Amino acid sequence: MRPPNGIEFDFAGHLAFFQSFLRDPAIVGALSPSSPVLARAMIDGFSLSNADTVVELGPGTGAFTGPILERIGRLATFIAMELDPASVRTLKRRFPDLNVYNDSAERMLDYLALHGKKRAKYIVSGLPWANLPIDDQMRIMDIIVKGLSPDGVFTTFAYVHALWLPNARQFRRLLKSRFAHVETSPVIWANLPPAFVYRCSHLDRSLIGHKATSPGVR
Repeated sequence: MRPPNGIEFDFAGHLAFFQSFLRDPAIVGALSPSSPVLARAMIDGFSLSNADTVVELGPGTGAFTGPILERIGRLATFIAMELDPASVRTLKRRFPDLNVYNDSAERMLDYLALHGKKRAKYIVSGLPWANLPIDDQMRIMDIIVKGLSPDGVFTTFAYVHALWLPNARQFRRLLKSRFAHVETSPVIWANLPPAFVYRCSHLDRSLIGHKATSPGVR
């Protein structure tokens, strides 16, 4: 894949992101794309040059996509899945060689299979988890668990101001029920709004295929 020309400010991308937010704020989840500082934190420590398969869920207009493409190996498989059609058009404009699909994250395993893969070494998520109903969170997380390599890493982020929302609290419990290690980064104040990264590893493989139940929100 042809690498992008850096991660400089992209006015057209920001405008497209904002327009997508106006059309469906629940799906997009933010007023503007994530900052380069947050993007670096999302892939910090990844050995992308040696990764066989990488998946990005909810890339939006490509704030994380660009840095991933800059570091990924030439022979690696990189799949991006975005639900918003306008964002997909922006991604195709910015990254013409990107494997981007206008579909739900719940179809991730199907697209891995399309590329002859079963699991990904790294799964990076920009999904607005705090906006998702709990049942949707659980269905998508079950797919992530099934599609992540045993030694893989899953990263996602959350906004500080939304930390105590019921669905955000439920999502933290969900992560801890699926991964032995769930680390949080320092707050990234340079992002708008401020955010932090969840880095998750060491899957509990006994949960694969298990129909999980919600631990409830306290």
